Amino acid sequence: MYRLEINNILGSFNPIALHEMDEVMLMNRVETKYIFSSKRLPALLDLLSLRYKILDINAVRSFPYQTTYLDTSDLLFYMQQVRGKLNRHKIRYRRYESTGVSFLEIKKKTNKNRTIKWRIENRLTDDSPDAIASVFIKEYLPDLCVDLKPVLINGFTRITLVGIECRERITLDYNLTFATPDGKNSNLPFLAIAEIKRNRHYGSSPFGIIMKDFGIRPNSFSKYCIGSAITSEMPRKNILKQNLLLINKIENEYLKSS
Repeated sequence: MYRLEINNILGSFNPIALHEMDEVMLMNRVETKYIFSSKRLPALLDLLSLRYKILDINAVRSFPYQTTYLDTSDLLFYMQQVRGKLNRHKIRYRRYESTGVSFLEIKKKTNKNRTIKWRIENRLTDDSPDAIASVFIKEYLPDLCVDLKPVLINGFTRITLVGIECRERITLDYNLTFATPDGKNSNLPFLAIAEIKRNRHYGSSPFGIIMKDFGIRPNSFSKYCIGSAITSEMPRKNILKQNLLLINKIENEYLKSS
């Protein structure tokens, strides 16, 4: 039922076209994440339409995505993330299901807590990066000398908002699914993930203020690490315990409101 509410509310937003998004691509940015019950999305969206425009492509305003994360045999990128290593990286393929376009993306979290992203249009074939992808990866990670393989597939639906008076982009992800290449899977229909993407940390965000009013606090969250932890036996899983407990709490909240 709440998904029907979401679709109805999305029609109240003024649209922004894909070609107008260049000003808020924010490939070098700071990020703030929140996780909460997906059933809170309608009430949240209802407060955002006067402050944000919504990405609209051919009258569609929520879009399915599929992300395939790559890692080394010794889980280099997973271990960097759970240990909180500075200047850590993530490599993934992201497919926009509505258009079929696929990008290979490298994300770097710097020691100044900024996120830098590089990408090229590229498609995963034969379960490993092709020659063009390998050259691209070597450009940014020249010391990475081992083969990369798909380790986790994540699906979700995304709503993208752009600030009317502030230069920021908001993404709202729900309908989350996770699967391993060998067929283990987990669905999290109860979970929503919001993210503020901005040029800088300081200055107030209308979205951040509303989330505070909702009693939802910022939270460090990695789809890759959490998805891996709930579908596989992963090393150092205890480091993720706080997030896993929060996810269980959100699931209970979701089920009680059913």
